[in-house]
Amino acid sequence: MLDLKEISYQPQTGERKIIDNLNLKVHENEIILICGNSGSGKTTLLEIISGLTNPQKGEITWKNKILSSRQRRWFCGVVFQFPERYFIGTTIGKELKIGHKSLREKNIEIVLNKVGLKKINLTQPPEQLSGGQQRRLAVAVQLLRNPSILLLDEPTAGLDYSMRNDVKNLILDLKNKNTIIIVTHEPEMFEGITSRILFLEKGKIKNFMKENHAG
Repeated sequence: MLDLKEISYQPQTGERKIIDNLNLKVHENEIILICGNSGSGKTTLLEIISGLTNPQKGEITWKNKILSSRQRRWFCGVVFQFPERYFIGTTIGKELKIGHKSLREKNIEIVLNKVGLKKINLTQPPEQLSGGQQRRLAVAVQLLRNPSILLLDEPTAGLDYSMRNDVKNLILDLKNKNTIIIVTHEPEMFEGITSRILFLEKGKIKNFMKENHAG
């Protein structure tokens, strides 16, 4: 279980806390949704969980072991909003291998199959993929790092409806296999996928509701 205990964060130039005494528990292989208005602290919360930002107060544990920011950076895979803007590999194959000293072709094949890019041409540039395929590639890049937790920041942002369904189907394929935290302002897009919807407002989790899994 991932456990955030009394987390608070206020930027040096900020007048108020972006995250304010926040508590959150996420079970292994659970998919949760965090939604809220712009400025509510959603992306900051992902940065804290992933170790990119350090809170001034509180602790983060996994299976009751406290994780340092360095440990969290290894522990989490983050797909930020518009990840395709950050592709630096000249081909899909090179993009997948960035950061790896050695990577077995079999591992690449398994991950591409997992994200629905089984027959993709590894010699083509990432820019030639559709928007939905680019999001799948960004997830594949993170899955190759074998993270314990996958963090998705606005994964449907800027996509048309069909491509949004592409991302939704990807998350469905990962269900029960990965611990996933999704940040979005479009919770209706993920209906039936997540076990919980949490609302972040002024740095606090205000309430939550159980999704209707009928059908």
